[in-house]
Amino acid sequence: MNERVGALIAELGLAAHPEGGWYRETFRSTLAVRRDTDGAPRAALTTIHFLLAAGQVSRWHRVGSDEAWHHYEGGPLELLTFAPDGTGATRIRLGAGTGRYAHVVPAHWWQAAQPLGDYALVGCTVGPGFDFADFSMLDGQASEQWPPRPDLGDFERFI
Repeated sequence: MNERVGALIAELGLAAHPEGGWYRETFRSTLAVRRDTDGAPRAALTTIHFLLAAGQVSRWHRVGSDEAWHHYEGGPLELLTFAPDGTGATRIRLGAGTGRYAHVVPAHWWQAAQPLGDYALVGCTVGPGFDFADFSMLDGQASEQWPPRPDLGDFERFI
């Protein structure tokens, strides 16, 4: 493991995340809201630190709220997304040399990510706030096998 990755895991108190990588919730709003779509009560906003080391991926998943990704440190992060109906596939790169440091994934869109360097430390802010009840991962082979650097053809094969 990269020395900086180990230091960040310890310094930030990160734990393994079910989709891959490391995380820790850093903020959960005490303000409660109800989602328009289903009336579910949620915290107004939540934020996590999320770390992916070289060779790790954030497996295909989706959440029931908008999610803003913010790049903090390390190499670029590649974020892949597509709409619930399978359209709108995008590849976003965040971080040094990309000219982009934040991106919002709309509610219910599928998303996956991988670091393009030794590691990528990002923040993920979800509103209305994240709840594991609104979290799902893609079933089957696509969720387990993702080429280290997929080209668009490989990406389309997974959706």
